[in-house]
Amino acid sequence: MKNQLKTLFLLGVLSALLISIGAAISPGYLYGFTALALLMNLGAYFFSDKIVLRMHGAQEVSVEEAPALHRMVDELARRAQIPKPRVCVMPEAQPNAFATGRNPQHGVVAVTEGIMQLLTERELRGVLAHEIAHIKNRDILVSSIAAVIAASVGYIANALAFSSFFGGSQDDEESEGSGAGGLLMMFVAPMLATLIQLGISRAREYMADDTGAALSGDPEALASALEKLACGAVALPSTTPQPATASLFIVNPLAGGSRIVSLFSTHPPMDERIRRLRASMSRYQRFAS
Repeated sequence: MKNQLKTLFLLGVLSALLISIGAAISPGYLYGFTALALLMNLGAYFFSDKIVLRMHGAQEVSVEEAPALHRMVDELARRAQIPKPRVCVMPEAQPNAFATGRNPQHGVVAVTEGIMQLLTERELRGVLAHEIAHIKNRDILVSSIAAVIAASVGYIANALAFSSFFGGSQDDEESEGSGAGGLLMMFVAPMLATLIQLGISRAREYMADDTGAALSGDPEALASALEKLACGAVALPSTTPQPATASLFIVNPLAGGSRIVSLFSTHPPMDERIRRLRASMSRYQRFAS
């Protein structure tokens, strides 16, 4: 119940932020942006998985195309007692993975080409267990909705800031205020949206690590994978960086970016994640195959 209330609160804040963009530019935008926020929450509920997959160029692969990947996903889904998620691959050299889908019946696991080349099968199984844990724990929906709304906040803030400068009102005073509001929202709104995502994503990563370790019975495999992925994210920056969806990935795809970007990381400290996993090894030995 506590997590549900927190989810509703944070999504409400994101929606309020979207509405505030319209109010800051001009009071006339307020009702339109209120309606837009409602529509976006509904749209994100039903289509967030498709939007996120398209943003990253993820394509579904068949059993014939990726038999080992499907075998591991099928086994782990049965252990988690959820329907087998769809399996997608992203044409991305950076080693990474994410899960999406509003519920277990619509779950999707997506991995990059880079992660399949970097990790051993045992390590990849640990990563897939982490992603299936997100689906089992039903925390994908809130992250996907937050990612879609946060991305829209950034896009709309920039678009309105631009239009406020070049398509302003006939009234000089109103135009000046509109431009100032647009400038403020251009910088503040995306930053606030990112900070809200921080609150949504950090705890769920620890939980998915823990649940994934239980599902696989092999915490060391995930710990070893995280060590490699952390180095890989720095060595191979993402070719299609999307700050608004960074929280969905197992490691921050922006880790190779600037120090300022790292201050707004949507993930817990990697050293702490690895320490917790290795400390839990004795607890989960009984689940091992």
